[in-house]
Amino acid sequence: MSGQQTFNKFALLVKAVPDAAPAMRRVVRQVLRWWQLARQRRRLAALDECALKDLGLSRADAIQESERPFWDDPLSR
Repeated sequence: MSGQQTFNKFALLVKAVPDAAPAMRRVVRQVLRWWQLARQRRRLAALDECALKDLGLSRADAIQESERPFWDDPLSR
């Protein structure tokens, strides 16, 4: 099973259980957010120099961001 399929199953879990305890829903949402961050950072690290230049990033910027832990969410501040 691919990572995307697993991600989709978690997303369906959140939608399929509308009566779930609010705390459980928050936990599932947080795990989904962490999964998303980890995936984005892996994809950023895999970009070639041309794509990074288009984004205005250097290879060092991409490496620095991709090495951040998945729980380090810039939007949670």
